[in-house]
Amino acid sequence: MADAKPVEPARVKPIVPLLPYQREDIESDARFRWNCWSRQSGKSFTKSLRRILRGLQRGRNQIFLSAGERQSRELMQKARQHCEALKIATDYYDNRFFKDLSIKQLEIVLPRGVRIIGLPANPQTARGFTGDVLLDEFAMHAFDRDIWGAMFPTVLRGRGELDIASTPKGKGNMFYELRHNELFSTSTVTLPDAISQGLDVDADEMRRAMGDETLYRQEFLCEFIDESTALLTYDQITACSDPSLTAAASIDELADDPRELFAGVDIGRVHDLTVLWVLAREDDVFKTVGLFELSAAPFRVQTDLISELLSLRRVRRCCIDAGGLGMQLAEQAVERFGAHRVEALTFTPALKSQMASALRIAVESQRIRIPNDDRIRNDWHSVERTVTESGHFRLTAPRTKGGHADRFWAAALAIHAADTGGGRVEAMNVKPLHFARTGIW
Repeated sequence: MADAKPVEPARVKPIVPLLPYQREDIESDARFRWNCWSRQSGKSFTKSLRRILRGLQRGRNQIFLSAGERQSRELMQKARQHCEALKIATDYYDNRFFKDLSIKQLEIVLPRGVRIIGLPANPQTARGFTGDVLLDEFAMHAFDRDIWGAMFPTVLRGRGELDIASTPKGKGNMFYELRHNELFSTSTVTLPDAISQGLDVDADEMRRAMGDETLYRQEFLCEFIDESTALLTYDQITACSDPSLTAAASIDELADDPRELFAGVDIGRVHDLTVLWVLAREDDVFKTVGLFELSAAPFRVQTDLISELLSLRRVRRCCIDAGGLGMQLAEQAVERFGAHRVEALTFTPALKSQMASALRIAVESQRIRIPNDDRIRNDWHSVERTVTESGHFRLTAPRTKGGHADRFWAAALAIHAADTGGGRVEAMNVKPLHFARTGIW
């Protein structure tokens, strides 16, 4: 690969015009940079371009740490697109793994031997490198404090640079704590800020379409929302997220799983989602291996999917929401697969409180592991616990276009199925029986 001269950021004329706040970030020479930007304002686009140009200019490797494998792949895809647009010769590798872990390491090799390494973030992948670092969507990183401690020495030598970019996710994380660190150059860009600088978006339309004022303030106005009424805080949810987990996309992918499986099904039809959540028991931990979502699907389609799942012999037990629309589907499943494998549950305030508490305990003790996914995170966080005038606790969640905490209740049903499954299946080998030849046969 031919050597290339260092690229000065100010001399680059990108194919896609940059908005003022993007150009200001790319041209900044700050060693430590903290960016709190609205969703869809171009965080990953801007940061990946900044790190490519800074890497070529400084001749230093760039380490991109994302919240999960899917996010890592998307960020590296943006980096490849920048290289193509800027006519930078590269080699790309996507068949390498990080040391002895089953974690995919993506790599782009630039001129001058500069490497861009993309990894899902965890305390192990954050160690062992020297170079500049980008922590993408840092508020969503599981074990963020451990990652911070493992990663920071990476930038010790050669005046290494560190970029942190994210949208807020509560106050119980390192991203929130670092916003007042005086050594960091900071940049906050809300959706109205981005629009005022040329982003072609209708903010009022987005606000009405989202249908959830709290989420809109967090995702687009960059507010660190108080979590005092949330049943599960973002920090708690993030702590049980596993960047290496990817839920199965089809029932066939679960067929070869040798572990015991437990399922929860929350039924919807028009306004709400139908969600099938599948857990695999691994010692005393339940890992999410399947997450199937149906929107406005005919009952025939829902019945077929549930039956296909229950046809897997490894599915020990399944709990189905049998209230309202789910009554018929639950009854059919019980008749076909038996009450010992399928339990039809009608939600009552007492049962919902019991199931929500069980899921919360599983989260707090980290007995449940979930994919690192914004849809799950926001859905689980939407459940609030409030106190009525009579002093009783009540669980509520806003009904939005994305559902009505359907993923939360499907997971709660799956935990209920696992905790009421009657224990593990055990077998004992014995010698053939011997009978005396006396007596009448």
